[in-house]
Amino acid sequence: MKINTAQFVISNTDITKCPEANMPEYAFIGRSNVGKSSLINMLTNRKSLAKISGKPGKTQLINHFLINDEWYLVDLPGYGFAKTGKTQRLKWEKFINEYLLKRENLLNVFVLIDSRHEPQRIDLNFMGWLGENGIPFSIVFTKLDKLRPSQKGSFYPQYKREMLKIWEEMPPHFITSSTDGTGKEELLEYIEAISENYTP
Repeated sequence: MKINTAQFVISNTDITKCPEANMPEYAFIGRSNVGKSSLINMLTNRKSLAKISGKPGKTQLINHFLINDEWYLVDLPGYGFAKTGKTQRLKWEKFINEYLLKRENLLNVFVLIDSRHEPQRIDLNFMGWLGENGIPFSIVFTKLDKLRPSQKGSFYPQYKREMLKIWEEMPPHFITSSTDGTGKEELLEYIEAISENYTP
């Protein structure tokens, strides 16, 4: 798949104000500072479609982008940002959960994981919640370019060992770098394959 057009549609915290659910939709979410905005910009060939900030927790709304006039890419607020107040975290959690549970054209959630870190309980718990609620998801490992050569062959087996303590098998996964474009083609082909089977 080649992305020719990518345009911002709407930001909100109310699922009833999301665009009409008549096209395939794919959501991207992860812990704050996981490189989500950089990944979205890399996938869409745009430098600033998703706003990149040095301050974690910048994304605070459900952001819809229309891709090729065919499907929606959704940028969701990050989770696990400790400096965000409890009231705000609960507010985010409420509307994110409502979106994930009720958005009928949501075909896949891409859970972003920083490949530099050991498996984090907050990520494992979130993926467990998705599984319990029957929400299809895939793992996107980010920041491959920031790993030392000795780490590049070991981080995934380590993550797989941890996941298989709970899961019968690993969900689909992608290894990416927003710096050099690693994983871009595989991710877009995966989205295209899922969309081919979509009927409104």
